[in-house]
Amino acid sequence: MLQLFVTGVKPNSGKTFVTAGLAATMQSLGYTSAVYLPVQTGAVERNGYIQAPDLVYIKNTDENIKTYCSYLLKSTDLPLFAAAAEEVLIEKDIIFEDYLSISERYECFIVNGVSGLSTPLGKNFLEEDLIKILDIPLLIVASPLESSFNEILLTINNALSKNINLRGVILNDCPFKTGDINIKNLPRMIEEYSNTRVLGIIPHIHDMRKFKPEDLITAILTGVDIESVFDVKIAKLRM
Repeated sequence: MLQLFVTGVKPNSGKTFVTAGLAATMQSLGYTSAVYLPVQTGAVERNGYIQAPDLVYIKNTDENIKTYCSYLLKSTDLPLFAAAAEEVLIEKDIIFEDYLSISERYECFIVNGVSGLSTPLGKNFLEEDLIKILDIPLLIVASPLESSFNEILLTINNALSKNINLRGVILNDCPFKTGDINIKNLPRMIEEYSNTRVLGIIPHIHDMRKFKPEDLITAILTGVDIESVFDVKIAKLRM
C-alpha cells in the first residue's frame, strides 16, 4: 500500500490542488485511491448536509476517488478554536482509528493536512504530532509566490528535527517566465541547503476556470516525479 501525508508551507500553497492531482493520477494509473482529511475547517452546509470543500474539490477531479473526513468544522479559525466553538474535542485516538480502518482498503492512500506542520489540532497536539502518530511519509507543498525560501527551509528543518520521514518537496504555482532570481534558483537552493529533493514543479495556471481534471493529471505526469513521491516503480509510466 502506498501512503503519503501532504502538508503545505502556508494555507495558499496549493496543498489540496496537489493532493487531488496525485490521487487522480494514481487512480488513472490503475491504483485504487482514497484521500483522508482528518480535520476540515470552513465546512459548508448545502442541501441539509455539511460538506468538506477540500474533499468536494478532490471528488470533482475524479469521482472514483474515495474521500473521508473525521471532523467537519464550520469555522475557518485554527482547528483548535473551530472545534471549541462547536464544543468538539479533536482526539488523536479517533483520527488514528479512522485512519487504520480506512487506509487498508486502498492501494494508494493520501492524508491531506490542514495548513502546516505547526497547526494546532488540540491542546498539545499539532499537525506534526499527527504525522508522527500515523508514521507515514511526508510531502511538503510550497508556492514560491506565497512563501519565501526562509519559510520553506524552516518547514523542512522542522520536519527533519522531528524525525519525520520527509519524502520531498513539490513547488506549485511556479511562474516559469520570471526574472525573479529567488524563484529561478529556488529548487537548487532547497536541495543544496536542506539535502531534501524537489520532486516536482507545477507551473502557474492563469485561468483555473478553464483547467480541467485531465489537465491536472497531465500537469502531475509532466511536472512531478510521481515514482519518487510514492517510492514505487510504476509499470505504466515505463511503457
